[in-house]
Amino acid sequence: MALLWLPEAAASTLNCHKTCICASNIVSCSKMNLTTVPTGLPLYTAVLDLSYNEIERLRSDWTPGKLPKLHNLLLSHNGLNFLSIEAFLYVKPLRYLDLSSNNLELLDEFIFEPLVNLEVLLLYNNHISQINRAAFIGMINLQKLYLSQNQISRFPDELVKEKSRLEKISLLDVSSNKIKILPIDELQVLPGWIRNGLYFHNNPLLCHCDLYTLLAHWYIRKLNSAVDFKDDYTCIMPGPQKNKVGVFGLSGDNMNCSTFKEEDEEAFLEQRLILGCDTKHRNMLKTWMMPGNVVVTPGSNQTARVLPDGRLQINPVRTEDSGTYTCFATSEAFNETMYVVLKVHNFTMNEAGETLNTAYTTLVGCLSSVVLVLMYLYLTPCRCFCCPNKGKARGEDSIHSSMLSVTPTHEDPALKANLNRHVAFIDSKNLQGQNGKLNPNGDEDDDDLDAEAGSLMKGKRKKSVAESISSVFSDTPMVV
Repeated sequence: MALLWLPEAAASTLNCHKTCICASNIVSCSKMNLTTVPTGLPLYTAVLDLSYNEIERLRSDWTPGKLPKLHNLLLSHNGLNFLSIEAFLYVKPLRYLDLSSNNLELLDEFIFEPLVNLEVLLLYNNHISQINRAAFIGMINLQKLYLSQNQISRFPDELVKEKSRLEKISLLDVSSNKIKILPIDELQVLPGWIRNGLYFHNNPLLCHCDLYTLLAHWYIRKLNSAVDFKDDYTCIMPGPQKNKVGVFGLSGDNMNCSTFKEEDEEAFLEQRLILGCDTKHRNMLKTWMMPGNVVVTPGSNQTARVLPDGRLQINPVRTEDSGTYTCFATSEAFNETMYVVLKVHNFTMNEAGETLNTAYTTLVGCLSSVVLVLMYLYLTPCRCFCCPNKGKARGEDSIHSSMLSVTPTHEDPALKANLNRHVAFIDSKNLQGQNGKLNPNGDEDDDDLDAEAGSLMKGKRKKSVAESISSVFSDTPMVV
């Protein structure tokens, strides 16, 4: 029988360290009062448990050589307060890293850059107060990041927002920190599969109706982040008392925020419309059903078609496209159904714009009319009867004031002669009355008036004299 010969150095790498327990490819060195990482770890190590020790610093030489099969590294409860920038240089295959319950305060830039295969990173229950914006760059496969129970005061929006987020991130836990303000606008537009795993409860958030609307929407969508910790979402009310209240109670007496309602889609004729299927999980197979339970199928003559990313495009929109659209999202372990109610207006978008312009023009015209009326009422120059008589002699009143006089002026005969006024007395006995007024169009009008008065009545005031003030007083002379 041939014997297998191995060099002494190679044979030593196959032996389990004396202070650890080995089970197949699992090496457990937990609770061994270690201050440094044991050397000479077997190359077959896939899981290395160093938790509950006293390893305070993780230097670049903690493992002198590569561990090509290591995919789980547990370093929790060690009092770690320092991580070398090259600490993970020789463990690139890592997929799971537990650094929770330590004394870490700062995450420098590019500190996790070598971990291109890491999927889960646990950093909860530390003293982290500062996170460099480039700390997680290069972690293209990171899916779950736990940062809860730290001293973080800034929400790390660069990890989830479009164009800068980690490509595969699906869970970000920043709960139980010191975050006061959230980027509400950016969180509202996140895909459903990110919002479903975004946890920020137990933070001293400032109460605001936008915060209530955000979480109420998530709760209606049954997103885990809102449903599982509904009672743990609290905020601080404005004012000196700094009272803590539940976010979902802001629609009551606290701030009287408007109750959230899911908005439906609206469209115009001939418009190109895209309906989204915002699922709680990513990479799901999506199929659509149109109103009337008509399945959207490729290659048909339908105006609707499913885009490669699962959204539904309708082009052009028609009146009969109104109704409820159903999106069925399926995967091996999860199914989700979403409904979108579409309302199509019976006119094009251009017509809507013209209608809006017409309404705007009408409104401007009405406002202008009101302004002109107010100017006429309040800015018109004062009439003569309210102006002081400075610089005027008695009797220089206008012709209008003399027409309103029901009795002739007898105080100054000379002045009366100079004015050359004519007094006409109307005999009402032959005139037919109309509603208690004299009829100025009677047959006897021209005979009873003198020549000048008759000429004036016929020429310029034939029609309006019936409505004048003088026509009311039938037994008094008219001054013309």
